[in-house]
Amino acid sequence: MDNTPNTSLPSEPPTPTRVESESVMPTNVRRSPSWLGGIVGILFLLVLGLWWNTHERINTLRDETARQLVASDDHFQVELNAVQTDHDAQVVLQEKVELLETKLIAAQNQTAALDAMYQDILRGGDERLLLEIEQSITLATQQLQLAGNVDAALIALQAADARLGGSVHARLLPVRRLIVRDIERLKALPTADLAGLSLKIDGVVAVIDSLPLAYLHRPDPTAAKASAKPTPTLRPAPPTSAFSTSMLEKFGKDLWQELQQLIRIERINRDDPALLAPSQTYFLRENLRLRLLSARLALLQRQSITYKTDLQQVQAMLEQYFDTESKPVQTALTTVSRLAATNPAPDLPSLNETLAAVRSVKMPNLAGR
Repeated sequence: MDNTPNTSLPSEPPTPTRVESESVMPTNVRRSPSWLGGIVGILFLLVLGLWWNTHERINTLRDETARQLVASDDHFQVELNAVQTDHDAQVVLQEKVELLETKLIAAQNQTAALDAMYQDILRGGDERLLLEIEQSITLATQQLQLAGNVDAALIALQAADARLGGSVHARLLPVRRLIVRDIERLKALPTADLAGLSLKIDGVVAVIDSLPLAYLHRPDPTAAKASAKPTPTLRPAPPTSAFSTSMLEKFGKDLWQELQQLIRIERINRDDPALLAPSQTYFLRENLRLRLLSARLALLQRQSITYKTDLQQVQAMLEQYFDTESKPVQTALTTVSRLAATNPAPDLPSLNETLAAVRSVKMPNLAGR
C-alpha cells in the first residue's frame, strides 16, 4: 500500500472573463471625450465663485445691519434720556408750584391773623385807617410777588385809595400820592390773556399726533402734472402702410410715457430731513408735548424765560423734524411763534416804598399811645 501523500492538487482554472473586463474599462475611460472634464471643471469654478460672492455679500449686509442697529440704539437712548430729563424738569416745576401754593396759603393765613389782630386793636380814627391801608398794600404786594396777579393788586390799591379819600388829615396825603402813583403804574402795564394763551397751547398739543414728519413728505401729484411739460408727439418715418403708422405712433407714445415715469426731479428748499424709527417718532411727539405743557405751566407761573425757552425749542423741533410745507405744521409754527412773542409776565413794580411810607406814618401814632 502506497502511503505517499498525493501532492498534486487540482489547479484553479483561470478567469479570462474578469481579466478581459478589467482590461476593457481603462480603454473606455481613455476613449471618453476630453472636453467633458473641462466643462465640469468650469461649472465647478462658476458654482464656487457664485457661492463665494454670495457669502461675501451676506457678510457685508450683516455687518452693515449690525452697525445701523447700534447707531439706532444709541440715538434711541439719547432721546430716552432727553425725555427722562424733561420729565424730571416737569417734576421739579410741579414741586415749585406746590411750594408757591404753600407760600400762598401761608400768606392767606398771615392775612387772616393780621385781620384778627386788627379787630383787637382799639377802633379809633387814624390808627384803624392806617392798619386797613397797610393790610391792603401788603395784600397787593403778596399778589404781585407770589402770584403775579396785577388785577388783584390793583383792586387792593384802589380800595386803599378809596379809604384815604374820606380822610382830611394832611399827613396822609404823601401816602395817598404814592398809592395813586402805584395804581397808574399797574394800569400802564401790558396785560396778557393767560386763559387765551393757555387755550392756544392746548390747541397745538391736540394736533401733535397728526402732524406729518419731514421724511414722510410726498410730492403733490396734481402739482407735478400741472408743472409737467406736454408730451411731444413722436413723428416716425413715413410708413409703408396705415397699419404700421398707427402701430409705430402707439409704440412711440407708450415708450415716451414710460421714460417720463422712470425719472422724477424734485427740489427741496431745506436740509435733508432727519430719519426716525417708529419708536423714536413716538418719543419725539411726546417730547414736543412735554415742552408745550412746560410752557403752559411757565405761563401760569408767569416765568417768562422758561416760557420763551420752551416755545423756541418747540419751534426748532417743528422746523427740523416735521414737514413745513404741510398746512397743519405751518399753522402750528405760526401759533408757536406768536405765543413766543408774547410776554406773560412784564416787570412788575414794587410797592415797598408805599408800604414803608404807611408804616412810618403809623409808628409815631402807636408810640404816642
